[in-house]
Amino acid sequence: MMYSGMRFAKSSVRGSARLQSLGKATMCSAARFRGFAVALAFGAVLSGCSAVNNMMYKTTGDVMQGFSREHTIPYLMASGDLAMGCAMSEATAPLLMSFGRVTSEPDQLAVVLYLSAGGCAEEKGREHELAALAAMYERKGNAAEDAMIRQKRAYALASRRYLKSWEYHNTYYGEPGTGVCPDFDDDLDEFIYLAGLLSGLQALNAEIQSTSSAGVPKNVGSVVARASSCLENDKWWGAPMALKATVWAMMPGALPEGEDAFERLSMTDRQGEEAGVRLSHVFHAIAATNKGDEAMVKAVVRQHADSLEARLANEDWAFVDAMATNMIVAISDRLWVENTGHRTPLGQLGAFWDDQRKEVETMDLDDLL
Repeated sequence: MMYSGMRFAKSSVRGSARLQSLGKATMCSAARFRGFAVALAFGAVLSGCSAVNNMMYKTTGDVMQGFSREHTIPYLMASGDLAMGCAMSEATAPLLMSFGRVTSEPDQLAVVLYLSAGGCAEEKGREHELAALAAMYERKGNAAEDAMIRQKRAYALASRRYLKSWEYHNTYYGEPGTGVCPDFDDDLDEFIYLAGLLSGLQALNAEIQSTSSAGVPKNVGSVVARASSCLENDKWWGAPMALKATVWAMMPGALPEGEDAFERLSMTDRQGEEAGVRLSHVFHAIAATNKGDEAMVKAVVRQHADSLEARLANEDWAFVDAMATNMIVAISDRLWVENTGHRTPLGQLGAFWDDQRKEVETMDLDDLL
């Protein structure tokens, strides 16, 4: 009996141990399940937050792109503050372009942003060029060399920015110069197309000025000339034909039979003056400079100065007209610094150091005595 009772006791102990072990296992499993459930819930929350954030970013990007196109660019074009436009493009381009990571790439907006940012760098390049010319006039060799180095660096940056504008233009509108024109939605769509063509020419010019390679296609001039036919010349102040005529004047073999590039430029000058957007004067002056005709360059500068007094800038495109005047002043400044060591005197755009002074009639006071 005692033996039998002892066996019963041991069996009960083993059963109790198994129950305790099973309980612990169940508790561990439950704990693991709760941990898994918490991790799953936490992951779902994080995933949900990420999805919400992405949706918010995408919505913000779409709104910013739409607002910039519909309001910011037209507002800027109606202003004549080039410095403000320059600061805006350099400051906001990274922000606006970063929305391409969460929504569609702002290709069309990038055309204007990088064209303007390229102009900022080119402006610095022109300033360094004037410093170099002034140093050479004063026979300061080291100062001239340093300024020329800074000039080339600035033009290299300008070329890269202009090239980006050109590439975004081609991404958005398709390959230009093929004879197939894009379907424009509105006037701003056409203007940005024109801006992209300008960026192509500016990229090539800045690359040449920098004496380095930014990868600008060497046929960009002929491509721009062909693509300019997609725009109405009368509607856009004569600028499309001025673009084309400038390419004709500067590229050997580009001039079609029976055409005269400088006659065309004179015609587009008048169109620009009447419209209050004198962009054609810039192309005319550049073509004359390339030809080495200083008298023609001076004549274009005088013509621009006279036109500014005769007609105000177009209210909708005051920025473009101001940009043209800024470049004409830069061309005038270059001539003045080369010949006198200083820029165009304030208020004397259109006048030059070697102008014949008009004789002033004087009265002989002895005859009155």
